[in-house]
This record gives sequence, structure tokens and C-alpha cells, in this order.
Amino acid sequence: MDIFIPYLFIFLLLPFFIYLIIFFQKESFDETKNLPPGTNGWPIFGENIELGLLGFSKFVRDRMEKYSTDVFRTSLLGEKVAVLCGAQGNKMIFTNDGKLVTPWLPLSLRKIIIPDFDLDSSYKDAVSLFRNFQDDLLKPEALRQYIPVMDAMARAHLRGDGWKPHSTVKAQPLISKYIFELACRLFLNVTDPESLQKISGPFAPMRNGMMSLPIDLPWTAYGRGIKAGKTVREEMAKIVEARREERGGEVRDLLSKLLELKDEEGKCLSVNKIANFFVGLMVASFDTTASSAISVVFFLAEFPHVYEEVLKEQKAIAKSKARGENLTWEDIEKMKYSWNVAREAIRIVPSTPGTFREAMADISFAGFTIPKGMKMLWTPHSSHNNPEYFPDPEKFDPSRFEGSGPAPYTFVPFGGGARMCPGRTYAKLAILVLVHNLVTKFRIEKVIPHEKMISKFAAKPSHGLHLHLCPH
Repeated sequence: MDIFIPYLFIFLLLPFFIYLIIFFQKESFDETKNLPPGTNGWPIFGENIELGLLGFSKFVRDRMEKYSTDVFRTSLLGEKVAVLCGAQGNKMIFTNDGKLVTPWLPLSLRKIIIPDFDLDSSYKDAVSLFRNFQDDLLKPEALRQYIPVMDAMARAHLRGDGWKPHSTVKAQPLISKYIFELACRLFLNVTDPESLQKISGPFAPMRNGMMSLPIDLPWTAYGRGIKAGKTVREEMAKIVEARREERGGEVRDLLSKLLELKDEEGKCLSVNKIANFFVGLMVASFDTTASSAISVVFFLAEFPHVYEEVLKEQKAIAKSKARGENLTWEDIEKMKYSWNVAREAIRIVPSTPGTFREAMADISFAGFTIPKGMKMLWTPHSSHNNPEYFPDPEKFDPSRFEGSGPAPYTFVPFGGGARMCPGRTYAKLAILVLVHNLVTKFRIEKVIPHEKMISKFAAKPSHGLHLHLCPH
């Protein structure tokens, strides 16, 4: 029997060696060109391990100090990447979309969200659908009608789900749950606990796999992510199919509109195509919004004087309302200080690492050449904590956003240019509605005084944000 062990070992390692061959056969850029300074890191793994250990903020800051404050080269998610830094880097990417750069998503993200069998066309279909329905989702008229629903859901959430007066709660999972259920309610009209659990259960491993090294083995984050993504798509397809069988109801949400949409041949969109769209939409609407909301609550608990100013503003709004009356767009517009607090929270701890682009031609930037085909990344971490733009950047100071606010291209939590995140107002509403209901119901105190916010791919509290709730 022992004679077969070496062959078994080789068989088990075969996928690894195949990936190794593919990795080194990938496009190699001309080293004679004046490439940005940096390193490709370890074979296969690139600098993914360092990124995981350091977190995104420190990873970017260390390499800016070591190589260049304008641009550096690295290897992430199986690709060689030029990271453009600071206001000028942000400006170069935001003002050249469709000219010098084009959107690009890591293979791990695309392959987990959409089916394997038609990757490129499925991705393009999902993007096209979103652009067609962007106004239905995010125009002012649509957003206005969301506010009462958001308000009612926030009040119901804080009456249950573990938010008990005089108790200690772990706030991070509770806030994440609220944001996830909010998206399911607004976009799909899904509210029953069983359906929500079937989607949310595999959602976490799916997200973890999306920003991992694309090695498809059962025990890797990527392998688990592909399996979880398949489960999420299947559950989403069941929801779509059930609504289609209702043959038109009174519910008028985004799903009902997609079910009525016809393609160029006059046929209804397939269930799988609609399901793919909603999986992508849920990913886009959940992570950054949940991370931002958690950061805001973290800093409200961290700084009592900030909490008091927010409470003062929110109590004035609450007093202007009749008992049980929902918030309105006009109420949101009065939350100026609260929104400055939120912006300062996501300045210090950005909710996104940034997004990728691909060079459409050789690009000259800051004295270096980014070759055609090379992947590029802009990241808010390169400017949000830069003392050149934000003096004493570690200090929490909402007054930075008074008046004209930060200089252009320095505060970029939602990107910029033609591809600025279209969901930024949705995120603002979700955060402010939650803050209004939380601070007017509870005084919050951190249980772990020295707990920190950490920036991996999404910001999160190091211990889950344990809060003591004191009712007013």
C-alpha cells in the first residue's frame, strides 16, 4: 500500500502545479519600460498574505512610504496591479474612465457572483441591467419612498433582534443583519425569516471568497466562495421564479419591473439572468453600507461629546414629528451634523478598499509607465489618512466637512467621476435613518474601551463592537 503514497501526494498537488504554470504564463509586462516601483511578492500568493496581515490601510501606507507616494506596483488576487495614490491618482482614474481606463473585476469576484458557463456575457448582462434600472433604484423619487420603509424597519429592528434596554449587545452582527434585511425588503420584497436565512447563510462565505486568491480547491476561501455563490444564486432564482408564477401582483418593486422587461427579441428575461443581477446588487448594496453604518455607531460610542451633538440634532427632528410619524426626505436634509459625523467616520475607516481598472493604452503617470493591459487600483486609503489633505488625520473631527469641505479628489468613499457609486444616497439614507432611531432610543457605551476599527477589505470592529444600552 505504501508504494502508492507518493503518487497520491502528486495527485493531490496537481491542481496547485497547474495553477503555478498558468500564473507564470500570464502576460508579462515589458520590464524595460519604466514601471512603477514595487514588488510582485511571492510566486502564486503575490502580496495577499501581507495584505491580510497588515490590513488595507497599513498595507497601502507602508508601500507609499517605501516606493512612491504617487503609485506603486504589487500583485493581488493573482494579478499584477498598479496602485494609484493620492488626489492626483484618484483624479487620473476618475477623469479617464472610458478613455484610458476601463472597469475590471478580479476573476474571483466575477466567477463567484455569476455562473461559470458564460462568465463574460453574464457579467456584461448584469452591468447592462443595472444601468437600465439605475434611475428606478436611485432617482430622488424612488429614494423618497424608501425613507418611511427604512424608518419603520429601523424602529422594528431596535425593538427586537437583541436590542434590549439595560443590556450588552454585540452591535456589528445586529447592524449587518438590519442592512441586509433592508436591501432584501426594498429590492425583492422578501421579509419572511426562512427566505432571509436561506440567502444570508451562504452570503458570508460567498463574500469572503470574492476577494481571495483564485485557487479553486474545496478548502480555500475561493473554493468555498464558489460553492456558497452557487447556493445564493439558486435561492435567488427560487424567489424570482415564485414571483413570476404569481403572474403579476400588487407589489411594485424592482423585481416586478425586471419580470416585465423584454429583451431585443421580445422575450422575458430568464430567471437566471435576473437572479444574477440581484446577487450582484445585494453584494454592492450590503458590504459598504453595513461597514459604514457600523463605523458611525462605533465612533458615536467612542466620543460622547459627538454623540451629544448628534442626539441634540436628532431630538429636534423627533420633536417635530407626530407620534408614530415616519421620517421624510425633509427630515434627512436637516441631519447636517449627523452626516458630517458619518463622513468623518468613513474618512478614518473607509468602507471599501477601492475598485479596479484596466489600462486601455500605455499610461504615463508620475514619471512612470503603466502598460496597456495592466490592472490598476484606486483606493481611498491613499488620501483619507494623508496629513497633506487632512491635518492630524487620526483625530476624529466632523468639522472638516463644514463649509466647502475637503479639497477635490481627497475624500472619495464613493469613488468619483462618471462611475461614482450610484448607491451613495441610498447608503446615506440607510445610515442616517438608523442613527436617528438608535440615538433617540439609547445612550450607547463601549464595553471594550480600547477596541479599534480595522480595515481589511471592509472595515469592522476588532471585537464585534459590544455596547451597553441605556434607554433615555
